[in-house]
Formats: sequence, structure tokens, C-alpha cells
Amino acid sequence: MMTVFSRLSVLTDEVSQDWDEVLAFVEECALSYVELRSVWRANVMDMEPDRLRHLRSTLAERGVRVSGLASPVFKCALDSNRPVERGDTFFASEGTVNDHMDMLKRALEVAGFFQAPGVRIFSFWRERNPDLYVDEVAEHLHQAVRLAEEAGVTLWLENEPSTNGGYADEVAQLAAKVNSPFLRVLWDPGNERYGGRVPFPVGYEQVRPWIGHVHLKDAIYTSEQGGQCVPISEGEACLEKQLSALERDGYTGLYTVETHYVPEGGTPADGTRRSFSGLRRIWELA
Repeated sequence: MMTVFSRLSVLTDEVSQDWDEVLAFVEECALSYVELRSVWRANVMDMEPDRLRHLRSTLAERGVRVSGLASPVFKCALDSNRPVERGDTFFASEGTVNDHMDMLKRALEVAGFFQAPGVRIFSFWRERNPDLYVDEVAEHLHQAVRLAEEAGVTLWLENEPSTNGGYADEVAQLAAKVNSPFLRVLWDPGNERYGGRVPFPVGYEQVRPWIGHVHLKDAIYTSEQGGQCVPISEGEACLEKQLSALERDGYTGLYTVETHYVPEGGTPADGTRRSFSGLRRIWELA
């Protein structure tokens, strides 16, 4: 079990916006890593230096490292005049493509400050016909990769249904077009199922050559209600088989729990705690 659990991280705002509560959860679960997105209802991209230093020092006191920066980079429209789907930006402003290039520079600086190996990015809000814009998206990703290479930080492109790289085949296509060791896929099987796709084995085989980081959540999907996040082990993301395949195929990176599930009458920490329990169950089975 330590094979995975020694490489396990949690997205901090899936526990709480209160940093002390996050630290208590990290100690409770004996985690060695956390992934940063927002704290105190502010995106890490927008935090003052004093607050960033506080995060870093309190983590260092506990021997906890930052597994990655879950930035909102490229959660914006390619063209503000075209209708697109939109999703959550986690307290960050949307802005233009140029604004997000500046945001990426900031994200790379923050990643360096925390000695984080990677920065999560996206592929712009989803167009009505994403296939028409693959080359345009890839060109922006090429530019982003040049910045990442200079900073020595890897970019992780997540399959997020509200973006043009919404699914495994789409992020794999973009990764292949850019073809750089500084752009890898952030594989989220739960997102794939949330969007109505089959995450394993179909999705996994499409992204397998490009995976650089993994998010763990679980989801169910029906044609009537669409996607719904549920605790890990209670959904249809095939995580037992997925974890077995990743380990068998030599994946040595980190796993970050990102549940997007809050039980009725409970807290995000309650939902994440329930997913940790589910993850232990399925790993024993795997």
C-alpha cells in the first residue's frame, strides 16, 4: 500500500480554505505532499509574498512538500467574441489569453518558490467545435512550453470537460502536437467519467504515453443528470483498475486527491476524508 500512499497528495482547498485546518488534516493523514490552488478564499497566484512565505514555512516545519501548483492558467476564452462553455476559476479572474500568459509567468515563479515540479494548465474554455481550434490551442501551448523550459518546471495539461482538451483523446492530441518533455498530461479519470466518457481502459490507453501527474476523484454519469462527483470507490471511474495499471506500467509520479465532493450537512474535509478511506479500500483490492 505504501507504493501509492507514500506518493499521495491532497488539493488543499478540497479540505478547507482555513490553512490551520489543512495542516491538521495533513498531519491526521500523515501526508508528505500537498497541492496548492486556493487558501483563505484567494488563488495562490494572487497571494502576497508574506502569505506565500507563511505557507512555505509551515509546510517545511512539518516536512511536507508541494506536489504541484493547480493553477487556473488558460481557463479563458480563445476569442471573447465566440460562445464557449465556462467552469470554475477558483477565485482567479478570467482575463484574456495575454493575461493568462502573464499568469503563467507568475505561476512558474510561485512553483519555483515552493520547489514544485509542475504547474497544472488547461486548454481554454470549450468551443462549440473544439476540433476547429486544435492548431490555435497548440500554438499557445508551444509558447507556454518555452516559458516552462526556461523556468525548469513541467506543465501538466488536464482533461477538463469545460475546456477544449476536455477528454483523453483531446489532451493526448495536444500533447503529441507540442511534443515536449515540458508538457505532460494531468490525467484525471474522474473528470473523464464526469463528462460521460469511459476512463479505463479507453481513456487511459489514449493518454498513457503522456501522463506526468494524476488527480484522483470518482464520479457517476447518467444521460438524464449528467456527471456527479462521489467519494472515491463509490463511482464509475474504475480507479481500482486504473491504479493497478499505472503502477504496472511504471508510473512513478504523484497522486493528488481532488474529490469535488461534500456530503450533505458536512464539510469539504468530511468528503475528502471519506475519499481517503475509499482509496485505501480500492488499493487493497488493486
